[in-house]
Amino acid sequence: MTDVFISSDNIITSLGFSTGENAANMLADNTGIQLTENERIAPVPFYASLINSEQLYDRFSTFDDPDKFTRFEQLAICSLKDALSDTEIDFTDSKTLFILSTTKGNIDLLEKENEHKFGRERIYLWNTARLLQSYFKFLNEPVVISNACISGVQAIITGARLIRANLFENVVINGTDIITEFVLSGFNSFQSLSTGPCRPFDKTRNGLSLGEGSGTIILTSKPVMSGGTNYILVGEGFSTNDANHISGPSRTGEGLFIAINRLLKKSPLTVDYISAHGTATLYNDEMESIAITRAGLQSVPINSFKGYWGHTLGAAGIIESIMGIWSIKNSVILNTKGYNESGVTNPIFIVNKPVQKEINTCLKIASGFGGCNAALIFYKK
Repeated sequence: MTDVFISSDNIITSLGFSTGENAANMLADNTGIQLTENERIAPVPFYASLINSEQLYDRFSTFDDPDKFTRFEQLAICSLKDALSDTEIDFTDSKTLFILSTTKGNIDLLEKENEHKFGRERIYLWNTARLLQSYFKFLNEPVVISNACISGVQAIITGARLIRANLFENVVINGTDIITEFVLSGFNSFQSLSTGPCRPFDKTRNGLSLGEGSGTIILTSKPVMSGGTNYILVGEGFSTNDANHISGPSRTGEGLFIAINRLLKKSPLTVDYISAHGTATLYNDEMESIAITRAGLQSVPINSFKGYWGHTLGAAGIIESIMGIWSIKNSVILNTKGYNESGVTNPIFIVNKPVQKEINTCLKIASGFGGCNAALIFYKK
């Protein structure tokens, strides 16, 4: 089987414009989820993790005219540019593929002032992917993966499989989503938003916090050293659909359990650490605890990153995978921000303070609307 290595990465959230900035803020136990007043998004204050638009504009201005691009495109380009600058691969040749992971794309073009400025066709995801392809001169037709909240994890699984099938040598993956009135009102209609910063797996949790984010991860078939003699690789990955409900997860964790179980049967690796989806909704966290226990992984350390930067939708699987990889490299499992006392029925090992330990493998799991689930493992070699 062809090995798939991690070449470089980038994370942009409310906690910073690089993976390092985000990690430093998370180590300091800072959260980007704040009470926000923005009448363009909601008539009343709300909790969310939003990226500073002025900082984004200024940063983008250092290399291009931000007025020619939407806010979504600015984020994606900034993230891609940072990750691509840190790799030696030739991403303009025929051996490289670009994948865009997003749930909503240029959703702010539904607003009339933006539609008039950029044109309605820019809202189509395929159109956005082609714009990014053209900007970075990627040769091949881009691929768009938009499968609810597992989009990012599924994009990495897809990219790794294409490399293993010898169709490409390199795959550049970007996951981006922004928060608008459309997005916030949609989640609000489900009554799924928290009244404060979200508290994954906690007894007092009462909903999720939305967040903006952009993450880029570059996969390659060429070995990439990561400090000393270690390499970080993408292992097996599986996605499933339990077809339980259009928005509610399976109460038995069936779909996620099947994805994890298939991975464990196929992979010879032992799981050292689990990066959970951990949205802080009552049903998602409970379902994850059931699936993890059914898979026999209840004693493995588990955390959720969503208390730091919220639920970033199509970017979540990318940026959370990158932080899982960061944990492997740095031998640190970060705490689950907002967690104090378990609020799930299964006694899983939720990390409530940073743990310094040798980590060789990270299992990343994700679930989303429509009953979709995914499980993916990263490892050190």
